[in-house]
This record gives sequence, structure tokens and C-alpha cells, in this order.
Amino acid sequence: MTVLRSTHHVHLADSAVTKRFTSWGQGEALREWRGLTLLHRFARGIAPAPLTAALDAEPPEVTMSRIGGTPLRGTVVSRPALRALARTLSAVHRAVPGQALAAIPTGAWHARRVDTHVRNRLANRTDGPSEPVVREALAAGERWLAGARLETVSGADAVHPVFGLTDGNIANYLYDGDRVRLLDFEDSGRSDRAFELAEISSHLSTWVDSTFDVGFFLGLFPLTEAESARIEHLRRLNALLWLGGLLSDTGTPRRNPPGTAERQAERLLALL
Repeated sequence: MTVLRSTHHVHLADSAVTKRFTSWGQGEALREWRGLTLLHRFARGIAPAPLTAALDAEPPEVTMSRIGGTPLRGTVVSRPALRALARTLSAVHRAVPGQALAAIPTGAWHARRVDTHVRNRLANRTDGPSEPVVREALAAGERWLAGARLETVSGADAVHPVFGLTDGNIANYLYDGDRVRLLDFEDSGRSDRAFELAEISSHLSTWVDSTFDVGFFLGLFPLTEAESARIEHLRRLNALLWLGGLLSDTGTPRRNPPGTAERQAERLLALL
């Protein structure tokens, strides 16, 4: 999701990949194994096959089959690639039956968590940024948030339950020229279609080092009017969350290029 961290180390073999987790206090390894197993059962071929897991080890490990393809991140994502991504996501969203979906936990990220995180961060903000566009965006975001309620876009016609990554980083999608397959399930779980699409559409990876036509991408899904309103709401929330995260990106070296926070502020203002 919208976090600036790495949770694992990866060991590559000819036909297998082992993820050794550096962070597992939030059930990351279990989520990874559960997600791989679930898709292997209901949508085989869309993700790596689960091979072995040492979930109780410290650190825990998950080994899976190695799949081909190039990450979408860092590329100009073509319309054929966007169509392939939409086909894969639609297949995942249809694949897991309701009974199986209801039996798994909510993903690590979800709409309520994002809403709470954004409100808490803005409420506890102390030192203001010096860049005028960032100050303007934060003020506009606070004004919008004062009247925005998640409940207004959370009705049954807006929330279509699905299995999802709950992480919109397009580095998690591998394209081989024909199909897109999924990686990285440590945040995965029960989600909803609008949240999943908003996650991708507002993720930093779609623009900071990539080209991604969000309007074309969203137009590939048969969304209800209520889902579209929920996506718009969640994209604004995510944009606020990203801006706050970027303002906290003060380490050395920086994880993102200079000016990324200002560009994110401009994107937030456009969404608002």
C-alpha cells in the first residue's frame, strides 16, 4: 500500500523464489502464503505457485515458483498492457467464491484504515511545509476531509467484495507481452473492487517513474455509479496519505526524486 518500507529479502533460483521476511509482526508471511494458496486454487497461473513455507521460523520464509515477465513499474505502460492488467484483475476479482472470501481476514490496508490514518496524521501535524503548493494542497485536503465521510461511499452498491493485494504498486504486476501476473501478497486479503482500483490509480508508482493512463485503465472495468464515486473518494484519500508520507521522507538517501512531494501536491489539487 502506501508505505515506504521493504518487508523481505528475495533469493532467486532457476525455477523458484524464496522470500525471507524482515518484518513479520503484522502477519506478512502468513498473508503471502494464504494469497498464493488461494489463487493457486481458484485462479491458477495468475500468480506464482506456492511451494513451501516456514511460517513459524524467525525469520519466516515462503518459497514459490518463479514466473516470467517485466514489472510494469518504470515503463510507459502501453494500452495492450493496461488491457492485460485489467483482464488479470477482473479474473482475480471473479475467482474467489464468496464463502472462501468471507473466511479470510481483511487485507492489511482497507478504506477505513486509510481514512483513519489520514485524519490522524492531519490532526497531529505540527511543522508546516515551506513549499507553497504543498501548503495549498494540505489546506485543500483538510477542507475536503472536513465534509467527506467514508460512509457515503460505502453502501452495498459501492462495495463489491473481492480478493486483492491491497497494494497498488505496479512493480507487483509482471507483463510478458500477452498477460499480466501478480506478485507480493504480504498485504493481501479480503478487499473491495473500488478500493483495489483506487489503490493502483493513486499509487506513486504510476507516475513518479512510470507512465500510466489512469482514465483509460478505469474505463476497462464495468463499474457502477456508486463504485465510481467510491474510487474518486478513495483516490483523494490516498493522495493525501501519499503526500503525508512524502513529507516524512527525510532520510538519506531519499527514496524518491527531489520535487516528488510538490508533484504529489499538484496531483492532489487536481483530484480535489
